[in-house]
Amino acid sequence: MNKLKLTLIAVAAFASMALFVPAQVALADPAGEIQKGINQAGGTGEPTLGARFEDIVNVMLYIIGAIAVIMIVIGGIRYVTSNGDSGSVKSAKDTILYSVVGLIIAILAYSIVNFVVASF
Repeated sequence: MNKLKLTLIAVAAFASMALFVPAQVALADPAGEIQKGINQAGGTGEPTLGARFEDIVNVMLYIIGAIAVIMIVIGGIRYVTSNGDSGSVKSAKDTILYSVVGLIIAILAYSIVNFVVASF
């Protein structure tokens, strides 16, 4: 019964994340983004390899971010419902710690890829 409640809470938390995602993102370089869209649509040629890597990393960052937030919520729920059991508390803390470390690694990977793509 507790696993069912935990699963329902996790699904509800994931579904409510859609409320916090902005509908549009302000772009600093609209002309460059328009040209990028034209290039990807087949207007003036293939997108560069760097642009493809950047797109893949961006999608992966969103996915990893969503998973990390879900795991932090699950770890918090496990921590609250541990009832003082030292094994459960340690497991919940480890879940939160590993999800935060994973999120930091994902952000660093994003930064490295953007730096490398901008350099070349």
